[in-house]
Amino acid sequence: MHDFPAGRFAAWATAWLTGRTSYDETLDAVTGDAAHRVTGLPGTDGAVPLGSALSALRGLGERRLRLVLPAPGDVRGLPAVPGLAALALEAGQAAVGERLVLVPEPLGSEVLGWTAFVLDGVAPPPPPVEGTLRAAAGQLDLAITGSARTLAELDLARWHPEVPELLAGLARPGAAPGLPDDHDPLALAILGRAVRVAAVLDLAMADAPGGAVNQAQAARRDAVLRPLSGAVREAVTAAYNALPR
Repeated sequence: MHDFPAGRFAAWATAWLTGRTSYDETLDAVTGDAAHRVTGLPGTDGAVPLGSALSALRGLGERRLRLVLPAPGDVRGLPAVPGLAALALEAGQAAVGERLVLVPEPLGSEVLGWTAFVLDGVAPPPPPVEGTLRAAAGQLDLAITGSARTLAELDLARWHPEVPELLAGLARPGAAPGLPDDHDPLALAILGRAVRVAAVLDLAMADAPGGAVNQAQAARRDAVLRPLSGAVREAVTAAYNALPR
């Protein structure tokens, strides 16, 4: 859960749609070195390049997209479109506008597919009630403190040598490059920290090699780390959806 292509797309597409960045800069920032293919865009057959999605958004009159990170039992922010919730839950993320929703899906190490859902005749969900960036940062700090002992007890470094560096990095602020130049600096710092926590969570929530985590241990681990996962979701969502001051 520590890679958020839907967040990058939402942030950059919003910047382009509101005239804060160029089309080429947006496309380069979102695609990177990967090939991106979109299916389901109105007026298209089969898969088309990601640039077609940007053009479609402008043609539809879209002004802003938001990152939504659905989880089992919590699909707030997703419009009621057949098939959308299941696909977004599988992906763990979606870029949601008022006219179009895009859900990413890796199709290999160098290809990212996107499925577009048109919202014609579908009432968009109300904008999510997003807390302030400082509130999201505070909640993340509290969740990290509350989970610190469990993270230590899991002895992740035994199986994942990269964990000590990740855990050490949680104590200091970090930047998250790759977003528009005018993105809120506080949002970038929060995102950098949340992504590091998400990377640790990915490792912590995976069963240790050889089945070293039994069912009871896994249940306790999941219960303790669930608030941390929720705080990461809130922080990442708030950071990507922040608008320039």
